[in-house]
This record gives sequence, C-alpha cells and structure tokens, in this order.
Amino acid sequence: MEVWQLVLVALVMVLGLFGVLVPGVPGPAIVWAAVLWWALTDTTRTAWGLLIGATALLLLNQALRPLLPARRTSRTGVPRRTLLTGGVTAIVAFFLIPVVGGILGFVGGLYGAERVRLGSHRDGWASTRTVLRTAGGSLLVELFACLLVVGAWLAVLLWS
Repeated sequence: MEVWQLVLVALVMVLGLFGVLVPGVPGPAIVWAAVLWWALTDTTRTAWGLLIGATALLLLNQALRPLLPARRTSRTGVPRRTLLTGGVTAIVAFFLIPVVGGILGFVGGLYGAERVRLGSHRDGWASTRTVLRTAGGSLLVELFACLLVVGAWLAVLLWS
C-alpha cells in the first residue's frame, strides 16, 4: 500500500474516532470501514487477522451497547463541550500512554473541563462522577473499542 493511501486510511480512522464523540455519526462503522479498506488493499495474513479482530471487537461493542446507560447529558446539565473535551483528551492520551491513557485521559479531560466550569475541586469531581454514570460510561466504552482498533492498526504498520 502506498504512503498516500495509508495517510487517507489514517484520516478516515481519525474521522471515525471523532465521530464517536458526535451524536448521530457512526464512529465505529467508520473506523471499521477504514480497516476494511486497508485489509482489501494490503492482502497479508496480518491485515486480514486485524480485520477479523476489529470486526469481533466492534461487534462486541455494539452488543454491549444496550446494557450501558444511554448518552443523556441533558438531565445532568453538563454541556456537550465537556464530553468532547474528555473524548479528545482520551484520544491524545491513548497514543501518549498506550491503552491506559485512553481511560485516564477521558476521566481527566472530563474532570478538567468540569473543574474549570464549576470552579472547585469538589463540584468538578462530583459532576465528573455524574457524567460518567449517565453518559460517559457508554461513550468511553465505544471510544475505547475504536481506539484499540486504531492502536492495533498502528502497531501492525510499525512492526511489519
């Protein structure tokens, strides 16, 4: 696969990651489509193995989705900007501190946004816990599944 195609696949994956954060955009489907595009072009065993693994993980994510609380932040009074901040921080932290950084970045981003918005540690932490219970948990699970797929794709590219 040529470099320009790899860059396009990576951009589609980033679009899918940010799509997880935007309601109505099928982020996991976009990430999966990018992996499919790559696997169809780079027809190695590793590429097909990654496609199978990504398919299984993202299908498991979709199967678990009804078991998690719905994303309803309107009840909590938390602005959508807070979830966006947590998501972007999770994406950046995932690549700085592999795997664990996604979770730490999400919770840290939520807390930071709420601390700035509310002005105190206690109120910021209480709001962060509320967001995680009402909407953040399901968002984190979906984002983390997509981050694992993108991280695996990058690992395959770097070590092949």
